Amino acid sequence: MRIHALCSGVLGLLLLGSVSLAEATEGALGRPVTGMSVMPDAGVVPGEPVLIGSIAMFYVAGSIGGAREVPVAGKTTLGVNAEAFFAMGTIMKVWDTGTGRWNFASSFTLPYTYTKASAALSAGSVRGSTSDSSSDLYDITFSPIIAGYHFSETEHVALSLNIWAPTGNYDKSKLSSPSLNTWTFIPQVAYTRLFPAQKLELDVVAGLEFYTRNSATDYQNAPLFTLDTMLLRRFNGGVGVGLIVGTTQQLGNDSGPLADRLNGFRGHDWAAGPIVTYDTRIGAKSQLSLSLR
Repeated sequence: MRIHALCSGVLGLLLLGSVSLAEATEGALGRPVTGMSVMPDAGVVPGEPVLIGSIAMFYVAGSIGGAREVPVAGKTTLGVNAEAFFAMGTIMKVWDTGTGRWNFASSFTLPYTYTKASAALSAGSVRGSTSDSSSDLYDITFSPIIAGYHFSETEHVALSLNIWAPTGNYDKSKLSSPSLNTWTFIPQVAYTRLFPAQKLELDVVAGLEFYTRNSATDYQNAPLFTLDTMLLRRFNGGVGVGLIVGTTQQLGNDSGPLADRLNGFRGHDWAAGPIVTYDTRIGAKSQLSLSLR
């Protein structure tokens, strides 16, 4: 069979409102932003060799109250307030693998971030507060292999290994650094099912996140399980409207001197919200896709 390429050029605009900083990784903000990994056609690797480009932008903000200590920058704080803006440029190359059911691709993402954080500190009877911000290139991420399998014209699955490299500038004395100072390995499966008669699309993305130990703070993040689902209804004129529901669940406790003091600093979160998409063709071979969530 031959699955035709969906696009040769894509611009994805993703805007996220405020979500909780609940994943209990060091600093309380890990790699995943719940609800952001799922995309239209998430499980589809095009059947023809194409080069796909995308730009994603999102904002995340939240806080953990002073009733809970948070491990940040090699020490504990009495709560934390943080916000971050990310701009991520991605290039995905779909390789020429013939007309079979399997197709393969690779991708590379260069992120830029602005982060700002403030926290309350306590040393015996002395209490105070501190804050800082940073603006720089963030840790790069790449997928050396994305393997897509086409069950039929309406049912697809994609398997991938996503890797985050600690390439950003990390300073353990700062509350806010454009890096987590860890390698992160994320095996992921994405599934897409189309219902042409109803103009509906179901996309599901599940992943496991494995972190290396932060050598600067001796902090080990526990693995995370992520699951994002989206049901999208497409209308005439290229418009789509849908609902996203997602969760991040920590599998086990964090470890290391700070994590042990905080009983593993274990956490989870849920997210739900709408998505609006728009698709249009540009010329004979290219397609532009926009989304707002």
